[in-house]
Amino acid sequence: MTTTDTGLPLFVLGRETDPHSERGVDCPGELPSASDPALVERARRAKAALGERVFVLGHHYQRDEVIQFADVTGDSFKLAREAAARPDAEYIVFCGVHFMAESADILTGDSQKVVLPDLAAGCSMADMATFNQVEECWEALEDAGIAEITVPVTYMNSSADIKAFCGRNGGAVCTSSNARRALEWAFSRGEKVLFLPDQHLGRNTAVLEMGLSLDDCVVYNPHRPNGGLTAEQLENAKVILWKGHCSVHGRFTAECVDGVRERIPGVNVLVHPECTHEVVTKADYVGSTEYIIKKLEEAQAGSSWAVGTELNLVKRLGTMFPDKNVTFLDRTVCYCSTMNRIDLPHLVWALESLAAGQVVNQITVDEDTAHWAKVALDRMLALP
Repeated sequence: MTTTDTGLPLFVLGRETDPHSERGVDCPGELPSASDPALVERARRAKAALGERVFVLGHHYQRDEVIQFADVTGDSFKLAREAAARPDAEYIVFCGVHFMAESADILTGDSQKVVLPDLAAGCSMADMATFNQVEECWEALEDAGIAEITVPVTYMNSSADIKAFCGRNGGAVCTSSNARRALEWAFSRGEKVLFLPDQHLGRNTAVLEMGLSLDDCVVYNPHRPNGGLTAEQLENAKVILWKGHCSVHGRFTAECVDGVRERIPGVNVLVHPECTHEVVTKADYVGSTEYIIKKLEEAQAGSSWAVGTELNLVKRLGTMFPDKNVTFLDRTVCYCSTMNRIDLPHLVWALESLAAGQVVNQITVDEDTAHWAKVALDRMLALP
């Protein structure tokens, strides 16, 4: 460990422990060097030794060096369901981020162990809504006399605590693919929706897909008293959006869209609904990660596409569909920094540890939280 000029510690990625970190960055044992030329072979050997005892999940935003070892790739919810469909796998190695591994633990059997190769692989969006903050928000809604007519809906990209909060309070979980159905379900049960934690997905769904106005939406800021809203604003709102966002998709701007249209005549702009309202309204197509992949798969050969989502996936799409011109919407690099913490050295370390009989970085959700989070997830699964 070294220190900065301010005396603050610096930690080598995946080594040492920061007691002030939310999850710490402890990596017991020896983390392989990223320059080790035998890493790929070591990963293959460890995975082969484990055989069907291990099931490796790879999120679309993972590095190629990690994705090559995934048994299944997909978005967060697809991967959690894939894990649940493998009851005979003793170990689920989730190459993604913390909230995804939590969902896998909730949906898999008690005998299965979910492993996250680097515990510091979190999600900045999920971390923007803590349980205490959401409880305070609900109290503000109670004080305003509207909690009874408000249904909470949380995006999949949230902690197990927030999913459980929604389960306890009559709400549900949604994905970017079924956000409209989830909101319609919520409005059939209440007059208002509290949407967590991504304001952009909530706004884009409510306004562009359901016909609500921007004035029907207000933003609750957990860092301001009463969320920075008056009782009248809360009473008049139909959708109360949490002040959260994706640090990757939030980087795209309307200028990015204008710029790429100038550079590439006839380009199709395809973006994720976590992008801002200004970007989404300028795009040609908007949809989830799975939608983006399917759209490019079906696209006409020779067509040009500027894609607004995480860069690892966009680069992979360019390789998958060489007959199309696939480019990144932004001219600057836009990787998901926390997703990229899962690298080949961490995967090798996790697999070799499991092969040696040592369970590392196991993600567990307590029984009560898991129960109520599953209630919210089951409500989503029951959507028409």
